[in-house]
Amino acid sequence: MPKKILILLFALIGSSSLTRAQFGFSHEVGAIAGPVMFMSDYGVRYDVKTNTGNTGYGIGLIHYLNFSYRAECNCYTPETYFNDHFKLRSELSYNKTELQHFGEWVDPKKNSVMAQQLRAMRGTASVTDLGMQLEYFPLSIRDFTATDGAFGPFVSLGAHYSYFTPENWSTLGRLDEPGVLPTKYVGGVSNDSGSTWSVVASVGTRYKLTELSDLMIDLRWQYYFSNWVEGLNPDPAIYTENKANDWLVWLNFGYIYYLD
Repeated sequence: MPKKILILLFALIGSSSLTRAQFGFSHEVGAIAGPVMFMSDYGVRYDVKTNTGNTGYGIGLIHYLNFSYRAECNCYTPETYFNDHFKLRSELSYNKTELQHFGEWVDPKKNSVMAQQLRAMRGTASVTDLGMQLEYFPLSIRDFTATDGAFGPFVSLGAHYSYFTPENWSTLGRLDEPGVLPTKYVGGVSNDSGSTWSVVASVGTRYKLTELSDLMIDLRWQYYFSNWVEGLNPDPAIYTENKANDWLVWLNFGYIYYLD
């Protein structure tokens, strides 16, 4: 794990501990996992075969600051709209997706040199994330907490620091050998690790399983401020179909436990 992510992780842990000591907010911890559709320069954007074919997985650990409840006194905080409708979520997560080209340009009926080169390309996008999101619950958090079997829908928005490690190769040979890569990708391929910021938005709901635990489902959209996350970046001025940065859609399933 890169040094910057470790520093940010310790900062988040320290700030959470300080917040609990000074203000008495309660804490929740949990784990998430689910399928990831990674939208990149592999395949045809918005193509069904591309979206379903370039699907990986994501896992993560999450932590919440619950503003409506004080664990040290087993009592509610003063009732305000913010306390009863918002939670602050911090997250350490990892996602990985195996990539290849899908769509019309790699149709088996096509026998051109470019079609063969595209069919031979393979890639992997691996991303480690650390960040925070502010979650808004339109229904009362207090009412949800007190009712077993209740649903608590939410939306969220936040920012993550993302460290990516791409891998790209071809079954035809080394990428720097003549005739291996299609012309558009020559000079636009990298297997170097890097980092960027990303914006995260999601919609989901919790289900009150027991007094101290919830189940969660969460559909996330995450947009990276880089087009090198999967290691492909053909000249956007020439190949305008590849000008968009990388992004993903992640369906999370989670379990959350309330700390006393």
